[in-house]
Amino acid sequence: MIEKRDILRPWSMDKLAVALFVAFLFSAEARDLLNQSGLRWAYLLLLSFGVGFVVTPLIYSLAPRLGAIDVPAGRKAHDAPTALLGGVALYIAFAVTVLRNFAFTDELKGIVLAGTLILAVGLADDLFDIPAGWRLLAQLVAVAILIHYGVAISFLPDTVWGMVGEWLLTAFWVIGITNAIAFLDGMDGLAAGTAGINALFFGLVAWQNSQFDMMFLALPLLGACLSFLVYNFRPGQGAWIFLGDAGSTFLGFMLGALAVMGDWASHHTVGLIVPILILGVPIFDMTFTTVMRVGTGRVRNFHQWIEFTGRDHIHHRLEDLRVGRVGSVLIIYVVTIWLGLSAMALKNTTGINALLQVAQSVIVFVLLGFFMVFVRRQYTAIADGAIDDAFAGIGEGADPKGDGEDSSHVG
Repeated sequence: MIEKRDILRPWSMDKLAVALFVAFLFSAEARDLLNQSGLRWAYLLLLSFGVGFVVTPLIYSLAPRLGAIDVPAGRKAHDAPTALLGGVALYIAFAVTVLRNFAFTDELKGIVLAGTLILAVGLADDLFDIPAGWRLLAQLVAVAILIHYGVAISFLPDTVWGMVGEWLLTAFWVIGITNAIAFLDGMDGLAAGTAGINALFFGLVAWQNSQFDMMFLALPLLGACLSFLVYNFRPGQGAWIFLGDAGSTFLGFMLGALAVMGDWASHHTVGLIVPILILGVPIFDMTFTTVMRVGTGRVRNFHQWIEFTGRDHIHHRLEDLRVGRVGSVLIIYVVTIWLGLSAMALKNTTGINALLQVAQSVIVFVLLGFFMVFVRRQYTAIADGAIDDAFAGIGEGADPKGDGEDSSHVG
Protein backbone atom coordinates (compact mmCIF):
# COMPACT_ATOMS: atom_id res chain seq x y z
CA MET A 1 0.00 0.00 0.00
CA ILE A 2 1.32 3.42 -0.88
CA GLU A 3 0.98 6.20 1.65
CA LYS A 4 -1.58 8.95 1.10
CA ARG A 5 -0.19 12.27 -0.01
CA ASP A 6 -2.08 15.51 0.39
CA ILE A 7 -1.27 16.75 -3.11
CA LEU A 8 -3.11 13.81 -4.61
CA ARG A 9 -6.35 14.12 -2.68
CA PRO A 10 -8.87 13.97 -5.54
CA TRP A 11 -10.88 16.96 -4.37
CA SER A 12 -8.32 19.34 -2.89
CA MET A 13 -8.91 23.03 -3.60
CA ASP A 14 -6.54 23.20 -6.56
CA LYS A 15 -8.21 20.19 -8.18
CA LEU A 16 -11.66 21.68 -7.62
CA ALA A 17 -10.57 24.97 -9.17
CA VAL A 18 -9.18 23.23 -12.25
CA ALA A 19 -12.27 21.00 -12.44
CA LEU A 20 -14.49 24.08 -12.55
CA PHE A 21 -12.29 25.56 -15.28
CA VAL A 22 -12.52 22.32 -17.28
CA ALA A 23 -16.30 22.37 -16.87
CA PHE A 24 -16.27 25.89 -18.29
CA LEU A 25 -14.15 24.75 -21.24
CA PHE A 26 -16.67 21.99 -21.94
CA SER A 27 -19.38 24.55 -22.56
CA ALA A 28 -20.21 25.30 -26.17
CA GLU A 29 -19.86 29.03 -25.46
CA ALA A 30 -16.26 28.73 -24.27
CA ARG A 31 -15.30 26.48 -27.16
CA ASP A 32 -16.90 28.75 -29.75
CA LEU A 33 -15.38 31.87 -28.20
CA LEU A 34 -11.83 30.52 -28.29
CA ASN A 35 -12.24 28.93 -31.72
CA GLN A 36 -13.62 32.14 -33.24
CA SER A 37 -10.79 34.11 -31.64
CA GLY A 38 -8.20 31.98 -33.45
CA LEU A 39 -7.26 30.25 -30.20
CA ARG A 40 -8.40 26.72 -30.94
CA TRP A 41 -4.85 25.54 -30.30
CA ALA A 42 -4.97 27.02 -26.78
CA TYR A 43 -8.40 25.53 -26.15
CA LEU A 44 -7.23 22.01 -27.07
CA LEU A 45 -4.07 22.34 -25.00
CA LEU A 46 -5.88 23.71 -21.94
CA LEU A 47 -8.69 21.17 -22.09
CA SER A 48 -6.42 18.13 -22.35
CA PHE A 49 -4.13 19.48 -19.62
CA GLY A 50 -7.07 20.28 -17.34
CA VAL A 51 -8.73 16.90 -17.77
CA GLY A 52 -5.46 15.10 -17.10
CA PHE A 53 -4.69 17.26 -14.06
CA VAL A 54 -8.07 16.44 -12.48
CA VAL A 55 -8.31 12.78 -13.50
CA THR A 56 -4.80 11.65 -12.50
CA PRO A 57 -5.45 11.81 -8.71
CA LEU A 58 -8.64 9.80 -9.20
CA ILE A 59 -6.74 7.13 -11.12
CA TYR A 60 -4.03 7.24 -8.44
CA SER A 61 -6.58 6.41 -5.75
CA LEU A 62 -7.72 3.35 -7.73
CA ALA A 63 -4.25 1.88 -8.26
CA PRO A 64 -3.84 0.22 -4.81
CA ARG A 65 -7.30 -1.33 -5.03
CA LEU A 66 -6.43 -2.88 -8.39
CA GLY A 67 -2.97 -3.98 -7.28
CA ALA A 68 -1.38 -1.68 -9.85
CA ILE A 69 1.65 -0.81 -7.73
CA ASP A 70 5.24 -0.91 -8.97
CA VAL A 71 7.46 -2.24 -6.18
CA PRO A 72 11.20 -1.37 -6.31
CA ALA A 73 13.28 -4.31 -7.47
CA GLY A 74 16.36 -5.08 -9.53
CA ARG A 75 17.41 -2.21 -11.76
CA LYS A 76 14.32 -0.04 -11.27
CA ALA A 77 15.12 3.59 -10.59
CA HIS A 78 12.55 4.35 -7.88
CA ASP A 79 12.93 3.71 -4.15
CA ALA A 80 9.33 3.43 -2.93
CA PRO A 81 6.22 1.54 -4.09
CA THR A 82 4.56 3.75 -6.70
CA ALA A 83 1.18 3.69 -8.41
CA LEU A 84 0.94 2.68 -12.03
CA LEU A 85 -1.99 3.58 -14.33
CA GLY A 86 -0.84 7.14 -15.05
CA GLY A 87 -1.18 6.21 -18.71
CA VAL A 88 -4.90 5.64 -18.20
CA ALA A 89 -5.31 9.24 -17.01
CA LEU A 90 -3.22 10.44 -19.95
CA TYR A 91 -5.40 8.46 -22.35
CA ILE A 92 -8.59 9.89 -20.84
CA ALA A 93 -7.26 13.44 -21.22
CA PHE A 94 -6.41 12.83 -24.87
CA ALA A 95 -9.58 10.90 -25.74
CA VAL A 96 -11.98 13.33 -24.06
CA THR A 97 -10.42 16.27 -25.90
CA VAL A 98 -10.52 14.50 -29.26
CA LEU A 99 -14.09 13.23 -28.83
CA ARG A 100 -15.27 16.70 -27.83
CA ASN A 101 -13.63 18.62 -30.66
CA PHE A 102 -12.98 16.53 -33.77
CA ALA A 103 -15.09 15.25 -36.63
CA PHE A 104 -14.48 11.53 -36.89
CA THR A 105 -12.80 10.89 -40.23
CA ASP A 106 -11.82 7.34 -41.12
CA GLU A 107 -8.20 8.04 -40.18
CA LEU A 108 -9.18 9.42 -36.78
CA LYS A 109 -11.45 6.42 -36.17
CA GLY A 110 -8.52 4.14 -36.89
CA ILE A 111 -6.18 5.99 -34.54
CA VAL A 112 -8.70 6.09 -31.67
CA LEU A 113 -9.71 2.42 -32.02
CA ALA A 114 -6.15 1.16 -32.42
CA GLY A 115 -4.86 3.41 -29.63
CA THR A 116 -7.58 2.14 -27.31
CA LEU A 117 -6.54 -1.45 -28.05
CA ILE A 118 -2.92 -0.61 -27.27
CA LEU A 119 -3.94 1.01 -23.99
CA ALA A 120 -6.15 -1.94 -23.01
CA VAL A 121 -3.40 -4.49 -23.65
CA GLY A 122 -0.88 -2.35 -21.79
CA LEU A 123 -3.27 -2.04 -18.86
CA ALA A 124 -3.74 -5.81 -18.81
CA ASP A 125 0.04 -6.17 -18.77
CA ASP A 126 0.33 -3.76 -15.84
CA LEU A 127 -2.23 -5.78 -13.89
CA PHE A 128 -1.54 -9.37 -14.99
CA ASP A 129 1.90 -9.42 -16.69
CA ILE A 130 1.15 -10.54 -20.26
CA PRO A 131 3.97 -12.31 -22.17
CA ALA A 132 5.85 -10.11 -24.62
CA GLY A 133 4.78 -12.24 -27.58
CA TRP A 134 1.10 -11.61 -26.90
CA ARG A 135 1.72 -7.88 -26.57
CA LEU A 136 3.49 -7.89 -29.91
CA LEU A 137 0.55 -9.73 -31.49
CA ALA A 138 -1.83 -7.08 -30.12
CA GLN A 139 0.35 -4.36 -31.62
CA LEU A 140 0.16 -6.08 -35.01
CA VAL A 141 -3.64 -6.14 -34.73
CA ALA A 142 -3.62 -2.43 -33.84
CA VAL A 143 -1.52 -1.67 -36.93
CA ALA A 144 -3.95 -3.69 -39.05
CA ILE A 145 -6.75 -1.45 -37.73
CA LEU A 146 -4.76 1.63 -38.73
CA ILE A 147 -4.19 0.30 -42.23
CA HIS A 148 -7.86 -0.68 -42.59
CA TYR A 149 -8.84 2.93 -41.89
CA GLY A 150 -6.28 4.36 -44.32
CA VAL A 151 -3.40 5.24 -42.00
CA ALA A 152 -0.38 3.82 -43.81
CA ILE A 153 2.93 4.86 -45.30
CA SER A 154 2.42 5.72 -48.96
CA PHE A 155 5.30 6.20 -51.39
CA LEU A 156 5.85 2.90 -53.23
CA PRO A 157 4.53 2.12 -56.75
CA ASP A 158 0.77 1.54 -57.00
CA THR A 159 1.00 -2.24 -57.39
CA VAL A 160 0.08 -5.21 -55.21
CA TRP A 161 3.69 -5.60 -54.09
CA GLY A 162 3.96 -1.88 -53.49
CA MET A 163 0.85 -1.97 -51.32
CA VAL A 164 2.11 -4.97 -49.33
CA GLY A 165 5.47 -3.26 -48.92
CA GLU A 166 3.78 -0.14 -47.55
CA TRP A 167 1.80 -2.24 -45.07
CA LEU A 168 4.96 -3.96 -43.85
CA LEU A 169 6.80 -0.65 -43.53
CA THR A 170 3.86 0.81 -41.62
CA ALA A 171 3.90 -2.11 -39.19
CA PHE A 172 7.67 -1.90 -38.76
CA TRP A 173 7.56 1.85 -38.13
CA VAL A 174 4.56 2.04 -35.79
CA ILE A 175 5.50 -1.00 -33.71
CA GLY A 176 9.10 0.19 -33.60
CA ILE A 177 8.15 3.65 -32.30
CA THR A 178 5.62 2.14 -29.89
CA ASN A 179 8.34 0.13 -28.20
CA ALA A 180 11.08 2.72 -28.61
CA ILE A 181 9.11 5.15 -26.41
CA ALA A 182 8.50 2.34 -23.91
CA PHE A 183 12.27 1.69 -23.90
CA LEU A 184 12.72 5.26 -22.62
CA ASP A 185 10.33 4.77 -19.71
CA GLY A 186 13.18 4.30 -17.26
CA MET A 187 13.33 7.52 -15.24
CA ASP A 188 10.81 9.97 -13.87
CA GLY A 189 9.60 12.34 -16.57
CA LEU A 190 11.63 10.77 -19.36
CA ALA A 191 9.11 8.99 -21.60
CA ALA A 192 6.24 11.45 -21.12
CA GLY A 193 8.52 14.48 -21.40
CA THR A 194 10.22 13.23 -24.54
CA ALA A 195 6.89 12.24 -26.08
CA GLY A 196 5.48 15.67 -25.22
CA ILE A 197 8.37 17.37 -26.99
CA ASN A 198 7.86 15.06 -29.97
CA ALA A 199 4.17 15.97 -30.09
CA LEU A 200 5.05 19.68 -29.85
CA PHE A 201 7.33 19.52 -32.88
CA PHE A 202 4.91 17.41 -34.89
CA GLY A 203 2.40 20.18 -34.23
CA LEU A 204 4.85 22.93 -35.18
CA VAL A 205 5.93 21.25 -38.42
CA ALA A 206 2.27 20.61 -39.27
CA TRP A 207 1.62 24.33 -38.69
CA GLN A 208 4.55 25.16 -41.01
CA ASN A 209 2.91 23.05 -43.70
CA SER A 210 -0.58 24.47 -43.09
CA GLN A 211 -1.77 21.03 -41.94
CA PHE A 212 -3.89 22.46 -39.19
CA ASP A 213 -5.86 19.28 -38.52
CA MET A 214 -2.59 17.48 -37.78
CA MET A 215 -1.45 20.34 -35.56
CA PHE A 216 -4.72 20.25 -33.63
CA LEU A 217 -4.40 16.47 -33.19
CA ALA A 218 -0.88 16.76 -31.76
CA LEU A 219 -1.86 19.38 -29.17
CA PRO A 220 -4.14 17.17 -27.01
CA LEU A 221 -1.30 14.65 -26.79
CA LEU A 222 1.05 17.42 -25.65
CA GLY A 223 -1.45 18.69 -23.07
CA ALA A 224 -1.99 15.18 -21.71
CA CYS A 225 1.77 14.66 -21.35
CA LEU A 226 2.17 17.97 -19.53
CA SER A 227 -0.61 17.14 -17.07
CA PHE A 228 1.04 13.79 -16.31
CA LEU A 229 4.44 15.40 -15.74
CA VAL A 230 2.98 17.48 -12.89
CA TYR A 231 2.68 14.25 -10.90
CA ASN A 232 5.55 12.27 -12.38
CA PHE A 233 8.54 14.59 -12.84
CA ARG A 234 9.28 16.00 -9.39
CA PRO A 235 13.07 16.31 -9.00
CA GLY A 236 14.22 15.63 -5.47
CA GLN A 237 10.82 14.36 -4.33
CA GLY A 238 9.99 11.30 -6.42
CA ALA A 239 7.11 10.53 -8.73
CA TRP A 240 3.56 10.15 -7.44
CA ILE A 241 2.57 7.89 -10.32
CA PHE A 242 4.08 6.08 -13.31
CA LEU A 243 2.85 5.70 -16.88
CA GLY A 244 2.75 1.94 -16.76
CA ASP A 245 3.01 -0.17 -19.89
CA ALA A 246 -0.42 1.19 -20.85
CA GLY A 247 0.84 4.77 -20.98
CA SER A 248 4.25 4.29 -22.56
CA THR A 249 3.00 2.07 -25.38
CA PHE A 250 -0.02 4.32 -25.99
CA LEU A 251 2.25 7.36 -26.34
CA GLY A 252 4.61 5.53 -28.69
CA PHE A 253 1.76 4.21 -30.80
CA MET A 254 0.16 7.64 -31.13
CA LEU A 255 3.44 9.26 -32.15
CA GLY A 256 4.12 6.53 -34.70
CA ALA A 257 0.63 6.93 -36.16
CA LEU A 258 0.89 10.75 -36.25
CA ALA A 259 4.15 10.44 -38.17
CA VAL A 260 2.46 8.23 -40.76
CA MET A 261 -0.60 10.49 -41.15
CA GLY A 262 1.20 13.75 -41.86
CA ASP A 263 2.74 15.20 -45.02
CA TRP A 264 5.77 16.79 -43.42
CA ALA A 265 7.30 18.59 -46.40
CA SER A 266 6.61 19.34 -50.06
CA HIS A 267 9.74 17.40 -51.05
CA HIS A 268 8.99 13.70 -50.58
CA THR A 269 12.42 12.65 -49.28
CA VAL A 270 12.49 15.50 -46.79
CA GLY A 271 8.99 14.52 -45.69
CA LEU A 272 10.26 11.05 -44.82
CA ILE A 273 13.24 12.39 -42.88
CA VAL A 274 11.32 14.92 -40.74
CA PRO A 275 9.56 12.38 -38.45
CA ILE A 276 12.79 10.39 -38.13
CA LEU A 277 14.51 13.52 -36.83
CA ILE A 278 11.69 14.42 -34.46
CA LEU A 279 11.71 10.88 -33.04
CA GLY A 280 15.49 10.60 -33.28
CA VAL A 281 16.17 9.96 -29.58
CA PRO A 282 13.92 6.90 -29.13
CA ILE A 283 14.99 5.56 -32.54
CA PHE A 284 18.65 5.95 -31.58
CA ASP A 285 18.12 4.31 -28.19
CA MET A 286 16.39 1.26 -29.64
CA THR A 287 18.94 0.92 -32.45
CA PHE A 288 21.93 1.42 -30.15
CA THR A 289 20.80 -1.09 -27.53
CA THR A 290 19.90 -3.66 -30.18
CA VAL A 291 23.28 -3.38 -31.91
CA MET A 292 25.14 -3.59 -28.60
CA ARG A 293 23.15 -6.59 -27.42
CA VAL A 294 23.63 -8.47 -30.69
CA GLY A 295 27.28 -7.41 -30.93
CA THR A 296 28.06 -8.73 -27.45
CA GLY A 297 26.16 -11.97 -27.99
CA ARG A 298 23.52 -11.17 -25.38
CA VAL A 299 20.77 -11.46 -28.00
CA ARG A 300 20.92 -14.12 -30.73
CA ASN A 301 17.37 -14.28 -32.08
CA PHE A 302 14.11 -12.35 -32.23
CA HIS A 303 12.56 -14.17 -29.27
CA GLN A 304 15.52 -13.23 -27.07
CA TRP A 305 15.28 -9.65 -28.31
CA ILE A 306 11.65 -9.19 -27.27
CA GLU A 307 12.25 -10.84 -23.87
CA PHE A 308 15.67 -9.34 -23.04
CA THR A 309 15.99 -6.56 -20.47
CA GLY A 310 19.05 -4.67 -19.35
CA ARG A 311 20.53 -1.53 -17.94
CA ASP A 312 22.06 -0.41 -21.22
CA HIS A 313 19.70 2.29 -22.48
CA ILE A 314 20.70 5.87 -23.18
CA HIS A 315 19.41 7.16 -19.83
CA HIS A 316 21.23 4.43 -17.89
CA ARG A 317 24.50 5.19 -19.64
CA LEU A 318 24.16 8.93 -19.10
CA GLU A 319 23.49 8.30 -15.42
CA ASP A 320 26.67 6.21 -15.28
CA LEU A 321 28.56 9.32 -16.41
CA ARG A 322 27.62 10.80 -13.01
CA VAL A 323 25.22 13.42 -14.36
CA GLY A 324 22.44 12.05 -12.15
CA ARG A 325 18.94 10.97 -13.06
CA VAL A 326 17.53 14.47 -13.46
CA GLY A 327 20.60 15.49 -15.45
CA SER A 328 20.17 12.49 -17.74
CA VAL A 329 16.53 13.39 -18.37
CA LEU A 330 17.34 17.04 -19.07
CA ILE A 331 20.15 16.11 -21.48
CA ILE A 332 17.72 13.91 -23.42
CA TYR A 333 15.18 16.75 -23.44
CA VAL A 334 17.77 19.12 -24.90
CA VAL A 335 18.80 16.66 -27.62
CA THR A 336 15.13 16.03 -28.46
CA ILE A 337 14.45 19.77 -28.74
CA TRP A 338 17.52 20.25 -30.93
CA LEU A 339 16.37 17.48 -33.27
CA GLY A 340 12.89 19.00 -33.42
CA LEU A 341 14.34 22.38 -34.37
CA SER A 342 16.45 20.63 -37.02
CA ALA A 343 13.30 19.03 -38.43
CA MET A 344 11.64 22.45 -38.64
CA ALA A 345 14.68 23.90 -40.40
CA LEU A 346 14.79 20.93 -42.79
CA LYS A 347 11.36 21.81 -44.11
CA ASN A 348 12.75 24.75 -46.07
CA THR A 349 15.94 23.09 -47.32
CA THR A 350 16.71 20.79 -50.24
CA GLY A 351 19.71 19.16 -51.85
CA ILE A 352 23.09 19.57 -50.19
CA ASN A 353 21.73 21.74 -47.39
CA ALA A 354 19.25 19.04 -46.41
CA LEU A 355 22.03 16.45 -46.42
CA LEU A 356 24.18 18.67 -44.21
CA GLN A 357 21.28 19.13 -41.80
CA VAL A 358 20.84 15.37 -41.52
CA ALA A 359 24.61 14.85 -41.25
CA GLN A 360 24.71 17.16 -38.23
CA SER A 361 22.16 14.98 -36.46
CA VAL A 362 24.06 11.80 -37.34
CA ILE A 363 27.26 13.32 -35.93
CA VAL A 364 25.46 14.19 -32.69
CA PHE A 365 24.39 10.57 -32.24
CA VAL A 366 27.84 9.23 -33.14
CA LEU A 367 29.35 11.47 -30.47
CA LEU A 368 26.64 10.49 -28.01
CA GLY A 369 27.31 6.81 -28.66
CA PHE A 370 31.05 7.39 -28.17
CA PHE A 371 30.45 9.06 -24.82
CA MET A 372 28.03 6.37 -23.71
CA VAL A 373 30.50 3.55 -24.38
CA PHE A 374 34.12 4.60 -24.35
CA VAL A 375 34.11 7.76 -22.24
CA ARG A 376 31.81 6.01 -19.78
CA ARG A 377 34.32 3.17 -19.50
CA GLN A 378 37.24 5.52 -18.83
CA TYR A 379 35.25 7.69 -16.42
CA THR A 380 34.08 4.69 -14.41
CA ALA A 381 37.61 3.33 -14.26
CA ILE A 382 38.88 6.62 -12.83
CA ALA A 383 35.95 7.20 -10.47
CA ASP A 384 35.78 3.67 -9.07
CA GLY A 385 39.43 2.73 -9.34
CA ALA A 386 38.67 -0.28 -11.46
CA ILE A 387 38.46 -1.08 -15.16
CA ASP A 388 34.84 -1.20 -16.22
CA ASP A 389 33.95 -3.27 -19.22
CA ALA A 390 32.76 -1.09 -22.11
CA PHE A 391 29.49 -2.96 -22.16
CA ALA A 392 28.99 -3.36 -18.42
CA GLY A 393 25.44 -3.33 -17.21
CA ILE A 394 23.96 -4.97 -20.29
CA GLY A 395 21.49 -7.43 -18.90
CA GLU A 396 22.51 -6.90 -15.25
CA GLY A 397 19.81 -6.69 -12.66
CA ALA A 398 17.15 -7.64 -15.16
CA ASP A 399 13.64 -8.17 -13.96
CA PRO A 400 11.02 -10.37 -15.61
CA LYS A 401 8.73 -7.53 -16.66
CA GLY A 402 10.96 -5.42 -18.84
CA ASP A 403 12.60 -2.03 -18.91
CA GLY A 404 11.83 1.29 -17.36
CA GLU A 405 10.67 2.99 -14.23
CA ASP A 406 7.66 0.70 -14.38
CA SER A 407 9.31 -1.98 -16.52
CA SER A 408 7.28 -1.62 -19.65
CA HIS A 409 8.17 -2.55 -23.19
CA VAL A 410 7.99 -5.48 -25.55
CA GLY A 411 11.69 -6.15 -25.92
